[in-house]
Amino acid sequence: MLKLLLITLGIVGISVLFLCIKMLLKPGSKFGSTHIGGSKAMRDRGIHCVQSMDAIERRQKVHAKERIDKK
Repeated sequence: MLKLLLITLGIVGISVLFLCIKMLLKPGSKFGSTHIGGSKAMRDRGIHCVQSMDAIERRQKVHAKERIDKK
């Protein structure tokens, strides 16, 4: 049982090392954006993350309400 645990921890440790190798060797590097809005293909299609879409909708409602109030 202990042998299996050590092997598993070793494999996970090596995997994490390989995933972070760019960050460890190149100063100033960081992981890329994992949000939908960070993808150029998604931006070209007009697809945004839920938080961005919510913020856009809220701004539009505020501006619409201001226009109605001014009439």
